[in-house]
Amino acid sequence: MTMLTREEIERGLAENSEAPNGAARNAHAEVLVGAAEVNGDTALFRKALDNLINAYLWSAESSKMLVPFARLLQEYDKDPGAFDRWDAHSLFWQFKWVATAISDSPEIPLESATGWLDEMERRYRIAGYSERPVREAELWLADAIGEDDRAERAYRAWLAADRDSMSDCHACELNGQGSYAVLRGDDARAMEVWQPVLAGERTCAEEPHRLLAHSLLPLLRLGRFDEARSHHLRGYRMARGNESLLPSVGKHIEFCALSGNESRGLEILAEHASHVGPLVNVDDQMAFHGGILVLLRRLTELGHGQSPAVPYEGVPRTVSELYEVLRTGSLDIARRFDARNGTTRVSDRFLARIGQEPLVGVLPLGVRSTALPKTAAPAAAAAPAAAPVPPAAGFDELVERARQARDEGRPAADGLWAEVGARVDTRPEGQVDPLVAADVADHRALAAARGGAANAAELLEAVRDGYRALGQAERAALAELRLASAAAQSGAEPERIRELLNTAARAAEALDADEPLRGRRIALAELASIRVESYLRSVEAGPEHEHVHGPGQDHGHGELAAELGAFAAAHGEELPDLAAEAEEMLGRVALSQGDPERALPLLAASAARAVSADRPWQAVDPLVLQAGVLMSLDRPEDAEAAARAALEHSAEVTDTETHGVVRLTLADILLRRADAAAEAAEHALTAAHWFDQAGLTADGGAQARLVLARAHAREGRNADAAEVLQSTLPDLLEHGEGQAVSAREFLGDLLRQLNDSRAAAEQYLLAAEVAKGWEDTRPQAALAQAAAEQLSVAGLHQEAVAAYERSLELYRVTGDAPIAEVRILRSLAWLAPRENVTAAAWAQARDLMHEAAGVVEAALAEQGETPAAPQLRAELAQTWQQLAQVLDWRVNSLEEDDQEDEEEDGDEDGDESSRAAVGRSAEVEALRLEEIGLSERAAALYAELGPDHLGDRLQCVQYAAWTEQETGREEAGVARLSALIDELRARPEEVPEGLLERAQSSLDSLRS
Repeated sequence: MTMLTREEIERGLAENSEAPNGAARNAHAEVLVGAAEVNGDTALFRKALDNLINAYLWSAESSKMLVPFARLLQEYDKDPGAFDRWDAHSLFWQFKWVATAISDSPEIPLESATGWLDEMERRYRIAGYSERPVREAELWLADAIGEDDRAERAYRAWLAADRDSMSDCHACELNGQGSYAVLRGDDARAMEVWQPVLAGERTCAEEPHRLLAHSLLPLLRLGRFDEARSHHLRGYRMARGNESLLPSVGKHIEFCALSGNESRGLEILAEHASHVGPLVNVDDQMAFHGGILVLLRRLTELGHGQSPAVPYEGVPRTVSELYEVLRTGSLDIARRFDARNGTTRVSDRFLARIGQEPLVGVLPLGVRSTALPKTAAPAAAAAPAAAPVPPAAGFDELVERARQARDEGRPAADGLWAEVGARVDTRPEGQVDPLVAADVADHRALAAARGGAANAAELLEAVRDGYRALGQAERAALAELRLASAAAQSGAEPERIRELLNTAARAAEALDADEPLRGRRIALAELASIRVESYLRSVEAGPEHEHVHGPGQDHGHGELAAELGAFAAAHGEELPDLAAEAEEMLGRVALSQGDPERALPLLAASAARAVSADRPWQAVDPLVLQAGVLMSLDRPEDAEAAARAALEHSAEVTDTETHGVVRLTLADILLRRADAAAEAAEHALTAAHWFDQAGLTADGGAQARLVLARAHAREGRNADAAEVLQSTLPDLLEHGEGQAVSAREFLGDLLRQLNDSRAAAEQYLLAAEVAKGWEDTRPQAALAQAAAEQLSVAGLHQEAVAAYERSLELYRVTGDAPIAEVRILRSLAWLAPRENVTAAAWAQARDLMHEAAGVVEAALAEQGETPAAPQLRAELAQTWQQLAQVLDWRVNSLEEDDQEDEEEDGDEDGDESSRAAVGRSAEVEALRLEEIGLSERAAALYAELGPDHLGDRLQCVQYAAWTEQETGREEAGVARLSALIDELRARPEEVPEGLLERAQSSLDSLRS
């Protein structure tokens, strides 16, 4: 093996300190330590040891830092003077990491762990440091070995000791203090202690990452569900894929298992499958695997024990198999700690953790997760094979409730009849009342018809015949009508459908005159005939007839509207619920004819009539439709009122899709209000949950999550919004190019806000790719420009230039975007000397700025004094000022060249260097004068634009004044700025607050 040179080792250490955390970085650091030791340079060896300790710390191998730290401590003891102030501070700081690593390593005897703690206390005392970190380390060791009194004393001594340069940051200390409160059962106190970190007032490299995970279960136990949801979304985004935060990842998995989000927990587990195995840091392994075990046990209880999980050491495992192997391994670690500590505390706490019961039934998170597959009831929960027949007590009451709900049209009827059917199925044949059996068959046949089952007609005929045999003519007549509707739904021949409708109408007419429901059955047959006949007319008119909404909503005939109007008028008094149906259909017909103003009163009347008929659930659909129409007419307040009424009346609705639609409608309306983002998020979250329950995750669920993400963003919860949006993005991409572009652009905006520039640029570029084929090139141009900006922020300058140039090309195709062109040209000017600092690059930057000014001047000449002229003039002023700043950058580079020449003075080419310095000095002087002139021009143009640009004007004047000072003309700069201040004082009513003070402060600094 070739021995590395000192320069190669130095370069390797620099690269390693910037490398991603993990095993690869650790391995490289180990190689560098060996190379530095062979090299014989003790200073370099110490630096390599420090690099290795830091690499271990931020990985899953943190316990391995003990050996390099011990060697570094030996170097310190041999020659303390070789450690400068910073090196010594770093060494003592690492003592705290080592104290934790020792406590977390069961192989280190308790005596040794205590000895290291004593050594830390001794060295800190000698060095003059506070005992604060020592007492914190003592707290956690005492807690682990079950010495609670000692732990409490150490805790109080920790808080009482002074903070100094060796104390942990406030965020980390608050983490520990809150965690101690949780161990003592005081969740509320923990949340109070953690608040400054969770609110972003105290942060560090791993906070609030860890605290967001620690807070999850306390928040659930306290019933603070919205905070728990947000902390999971935000915290998991921070912890995802971070090797040193695997214990936090485990807490997120545990949270999912205990909040009814097992599928989300599985997805997180899959993302970290490579770490599901033995770890060097066994304490981290136990913490990480503990959260996984909570999930696996919960999945087994739900009947998924034989489902595939993630592999363990390359071997595929089922949920139950993985549970057993992780439990065995984790308990082995826990018992090793117990053996060292002389107590069962570690294993007791671990068993309590993995045995937790769910803290909430289902807490909707908003993010999309693949639903768990349907399973049979778990074996442990299944009924015995010889289960006794349920007692008759209560059954008759259940049947009566089901019949009453059916007769009143209540949504709960389906659930009640399902329960009746389940009980009937457990009874021996011959012990079921025939009428009850017929009613159950009726319920099941209706469900089959609604679902479009192939045997629906056969089932309905059997129901009809069964009711006839029992003398239930009224129920048989209703079955006849359902047969006709099922035939229409299945696309039967018109003649057959009409025949069935006529049969149903005759059956209704034939009912005894004293039958209470005779009038209702006749009216139902009439309404069905109106609806279906309209559908049949459209079918018979041929494929050229425009038919969109299904039976009863024909577009081509006024006949339907007339028939519905006559029906509503005839039955409004005695059968208001049926009249309400007719009015809702009338409203839909009006909408299909493009007449929303006519539709609104019809929909409102339908809802009102349904409510007056004591059937509020029937008002939900017309109210939702009404809300949408009102929004299209720009009447948001009325739309909100309608949507809220729909939500109020949906209390008894059992259809999950309807619940999703109602909530999504209200959320979308509220999102238009500046002050209702929080409530919009609440409704969108619930809507997504209902759509998931309805099996519509990719449709209504995707739209609900999009609204939820927008509501979160409106609240400033960008991390929550990004997590929600990313989870549903694949669904949104299937909803057409327009939505795909919009969703990706929105995600790019969120990632930009989160300072994830590369990811933001990727989303903008992907959106631009989708928009590539559009006739209008402006969307693609804007997206390419946004991508370029983020690529530039990410330091990918060549890629940024390419994206800017593509955007410029697209804008020029439109010929009507001079401001966009100007801004792109200015950005390209700034990028020109970014990586290639040559005279040619500076010349290119100047040329691009002049080209930008030319674009504005040409636009002004073409447009004249139009409303766009002031903005164009402002862009021209900005271009001149930015050119001055580019020139200043050039001046700084020339001055750096002078400094380098001075450092190299004495070379053989001294005369040549002197001549070059003289040339640069002349160029600097010329550039300074040009900067002043450009600032003057910009300030004059801002002055013409009036008071709205006083701040811009002040910046230009300040820039010119300071530049004059740098050229030795301080008085000219003072005079320039003083003149503007005098002007501002003469018209105080036009001066923005604080502007005059800022100008005066600049003048005072200039004079000092």
